[in-house]
Amino acid sequence: MLKYCLSLLVLFSLISNDLLGQEIREIKKVFTFKIDRDIDPAMNRRVKLAFEDAKETEADLIIIEMDTYGGAVNDADDIRTMLLESEIPIYTFINKDAASAGALISIASDSIYMAPGSSIGAATVVNGADGAAAPDKYQSYMRSMMRSTAEAKGRDPKIAEAMVDENIEIEGITAAGSVVTLSVSEAINFGFCEGEFRSIDDILETQNLQDAELVAYEVSETEQIISFFLNPAISGVLILIIIGGIYFELQTPGVGFPILAAIVATILYFIPYYLNGLAENWELIIFLLGIVLLAVELFVIPGFGIFGVLGIVFILGGLVLGMLPNEDFNFDFVPAADLFAALLTVILAALAAVGLVFWLTPKVNQWGAFSTITLASTQSKAEGYTSSFYSDELLGKTGKVHSRLRPSGRVEIDGEIYDAYSRGEFIDQDELIVVISTEGTSIRVKKWEG
Repeated sequence: MLKYCLSLLVLFSLISNDLLGQEIREIKKVFTFKIDRDIDPAMNRRVKLAFEDAKETEADLIIIEMDTYGGAVNDADDIRTMLLESEIPIYTFINKDAASAGALISIASDSIYMAPGSSIGAATVVNGADGAAAPDKYQSYMRSMMRSTAEAKGRDPKIAEAMVDENIEIEGITAAGSVVTLSVSEAINFGFCEGEFRSIDDILETQNLQDAELVAYEVSETEQIISFFLNPAISGVLILIIIGGIYFELQTPGVGFPILAAIVATILYFIPYYLNGLAENWELIIFLLGIVLLAVELFVIPGFGIFGVLGIVFILGGLVLGMLPNEDFNFDFVPAADLFAALLTVILAALAAVGLVFWLTPKVNQWGAFSTITLASTQSKAEGYTSSFYSDELLGKTGKVHSRLRPSGRVEIDGEIYDAYSRGEFIDQDELIVVISTEGTSIRVKKWEG
């Protein structure tokens, strides 16, 4: 009976190896891309685009070259899901580091290969601000993902979970008080690595795939343009244009060019962050609400009060939040450096915009382009211009109040009725007045003391 079972086992092994060899021989196109920096919304988008590209090129195998210290848990989960649901086999080549979120993604692949000196593990969730361990609810979620991912790929779930939880003790592997980080030899020994190789070419050669077509993922021109506008320096320039455009349009309503420039700059600012999963709808709403509040302050409630302050805060807040991968205003996993860079970019750009406004405003009228839409000259009285509706002959004439001035009303001079106003004092009906100015639509008078 035992001999019969052994024969069946050998036969099954031969059939499996034959099928495996057949599968390998059918791999004609290998698609590669890199995860070589922090796992964040931008990397999430890159991996998604890479998978789409792999499908379009009809790749038979995907190889990910991994070198990352980790990043955002939610983005790592998205990438992990892409790997688990992929119909194309996936290898991960760890070229030095697969820590934290990088370990989770690696474990989700079908095969793991490591370069000499590489490591995998240390997946404890930490805060972005100070690097301290995150609350247990985040650790529990990460433990669950590591465990279930390892189970799905036939790897030891206990070891995967111990990469997150320092309290887990596994005899011969780790003692309580430290999380698991595996070297190349350890990863091979415990089933978390299929072999040690120096390059992807070495892996392909070992798998008899050296003749397969190797297709490397290339960032499209569109993505390059998006990356260009994600540069903090470019974002700062766009913020300057947004703030300056809004100011000049409010100062010269109807011109059109400043607000058009502000709208274009707003689109170029928010769309790259939106496509990369950084800016969300509610952050755009905050920015637009800030503009509405500022307009209300300027046009509906003259002065500068609560609406104006809130408008400025909302505008600047929307610009800052749009640069950060926060989850519903939760900044626990936003690196302190990123938060500081976003605040500094927006504040410096806003200050530069204010300085530019004060420097540029007196010079705008000197530009030929504005001469056709603005009144740049002074229309002085010496040149024949006047704002008076009345003759200078009324100046110095006396009369009496027809309807009391408080401070505006009507006066009677030489039997004619005129609109008039005082210097602020109350002048009762029938009191004597003298004309002291004829400019404007009403004459200015004062009480006659003579």
